[in-house]
Amino acid sequence: MSNNNFYSSKNISQSSSRKKKAFKNLSMSDSLRLMRIRTLFIILFELILIVTAVVLYFYDYPKGFKQFMKPAYWIIALVAFVCLDFLFLWFSEVKLSSIRQKSDLDAASIIGSDVQEAYNFGEIGLVVIDENGLVMWDNNLFRDRNIDLLDVDLLEWQPKLKELIGPNVPSDMAVKIEVNSHNYSVKYLADARLFIFKDVTDYEQIFSYSKEQATVIGIIMLDNYSDIAGKTEDDNNDLVSKVRGVVFDYCKEYEVLLRRFRSDSYFMVCNFSSLEKMEKDGFSILEKVRSLGKGQNVIPTLSIGIAHDFPNVTKLNEMASSAIDIAMSRGGDQAVVSKYGEDLKFYGGKTAAIENTGRVQFRSVADSIIGLIKNSTGVIVSGHLDMDMDALGACLGVMAICNYCQKPCQIVYDPKLTEKKTRYAFQGAFSKTEFERMTISPKEAEERIRPSTLMVVCDVSVPSLVMGQKALEKSAKTIVIDHHRRGENFIDKPVLSYVDPSASSASEILAEFIHYATANPRIELPQSYATLMLSGMFLDTGFFKSKSTGIRSFEAAEILKEYGADNSLADDYLKDEYEEYALITKIVSTLRTPYTGVVYCVADEKYVVEKSTLAKVANQIMRLKGINACFVIGKVTDKETKISARSDGSINVQILCEKLGGGGHFDMAAATFINTPVASVEGKLLDTLDLYLSEAKSDFGGIKQ
Repeated sequence: MSNNNFYSSKNISQSSSRKKKAFKNLSMSDSLRLMRIRTLFIILFELILIVTAVVLYFYDYPKGFKQFMKPAYWIIALVAFVCLDFLFLWFSEVKLSSIRQKSDLDAASIIGSDVQEAYNFGEIGLVVIDENGLVMWDNNLFRDRNIDLLDVDLLEWQPKLKELIGPNVPSDMAVKIEVNSHNYSVKYLADARLFIFKDVTDYEQIFSYSKEQATVIGIIMLDNYSDIAGKTEDDNNDLVSKVRGVVFDYCKEYEVLLRRFRSDSYFMVCNFSSLEKMEKDGFSILEKVRSLGKGQNVIPTLSIGIAHDFPNVTKLNEMASSAIDIAMSRGGDQAVVSKYGEDLKFYGGKTAAIENTGRVQFRSVADSIIGLIKNSTGVIVSGHLDMDMDALGACLGVMAICNYCQKPCQIVYDPKLTEKKTRYAFQGAFSKTEFERMTISPKEAEERIRPSTLMVVCDVSVPSLVMGQKALEKSAKTIVIDHHRRGENFIDKPVLSYVDPSASSASEILAEFIHYATANPRIELPQSYATLMLSGMFLDTGFFKSKSTGIRSFEAAEILKEYGADNSLADDYLKDEYEEYALITKIVSTLRTPYTGVVYCVADEKYVVEKSTLAKVANQIMRLKGINACFVIGKVTDKETKISARSDGSINVQILCEKLGGGGHFDMAAATFINTPVASVEGKLLDTLDLYLSEAKSDFGGIKQ
């Protein structure tokens, strides 16, 4: 390498050193400080002269002074003062111009006239500040744009620049500011007290334009098309036509390209600016379509899945398909917007899930489950953490199907992670030998899982809430059966997923599978299994009083009764002890009403309350007249605080609980907080109600469709 290499590290180091030294030798700041002192001195001197003259005139000292000082002399003195001040200002301006010119020459010598011209061409501004943050020098960029920064406190002028100053600020950090319709990216060199302003207005405009024109792909589905089209031709064909008209008008208004690819489905393409407008509008098309059902036998609803912020349209199509699946599995009547790499956004969801009464679908799913069980070497079944009667009942339903298929099956069970009543009922319903044969600990499940093992998850679809979470992570084949609305965190790539929010309980779903499966001979369900499943239904339906209770719930109960379910024993499993009853009464006494029809209770923070107790308090409050929704707050462990929510169907408590980090069902939901005091949780609940209660209200009063 040549010694004359301009880019050698030695030359660069020397150049950098010369720059820093030159900047440090600039005298602008010192000159300004000196001029301030001179100005102050002159002002004080003039004030002393004026005060002295006035005092002498007033006391006529020496004698005859008052007579001597004629008005003409006062005018002459005043003119003299003004002239002297003007001369001083003129001298100061000349001095400053001289210093500024010298500074410009120094800058030119530092960076070279050619490089300075390159900075001007590249629209790069340089600003040097003193130790007080005052601008002591800048190059021509801002002056050419009629911005005079000299002697300006830069950090007051643009407070955002403070982010660049500090001991722990990365050297490559930059901030963006806007000045007079120009966008700048700013960096700071602390050693030289130098701010570098790069004009990025053109880049920002190009970025903004490309973002606005980015491709957005979506799918629109009419949730209950078969129910509408399957009715009398005149009414419902007219209703379908009205829905299509509303959809096409809405898409035309927001410049969305729409193509129908199925009788109930549409493929949509638009740009991001159109999506922003629809999000700002809150996807009013959902409400417009719902309103068409007033006075009709069936209320039409839409599900919308949209994907954006990824350059590959194939990937966007996959994201849109996943979004529409989530919208449908959450009960429909909502829009799900998927931005690549970020959390899903949900809009709508104001109506309860439409009850699914298609026996063909039950049979098809049940037969698929039987096929997967037969092709496995064994089955492990898991409910959720703090397993309740419904989760246990669903697990026993899966075990009955496995017994029919003659495949070994065990339920993941940890007494510490099971609700008290469920624990007593499970252990009391079977002998010790049977109980040990039927159950497996979470750790054993993790050790025994094999690629050929099938894992079935019941009454939960969030991976972190599964009791056998470690086994789930190792599972190669997983089935998900749940009745809660699907959230963003879903079990990854299950071989079969059946999430039905219109079902009142997971036990109800398993009872239907057992009854409608194409099995010869029929699947046998032991009486003890049926009784525990019925108890699970009692729990989740509030003894068939919940709004989630539909025709299917009573049919499922009938199925379980056919298998010998003992409803008296099922009821006994859920009965409260006196101490729990007294605690429930005490919590109910704390009832508060932040909104008409919306109430909440708070358990004393000194006590740890069972999760099931919070649910019972909520269920009891919902029996009171005029209550549309209730929320019960209490500590369930030393570190956990929980909200249990219920509604009569006129308010979607799942939306509210999702805003709090939880989830659940349309009229039954919950949220859990770690290391958060009860008072803080209460505050978060009230804030959420203030912001989202109107969004969660149903337009049709929670009428079960």
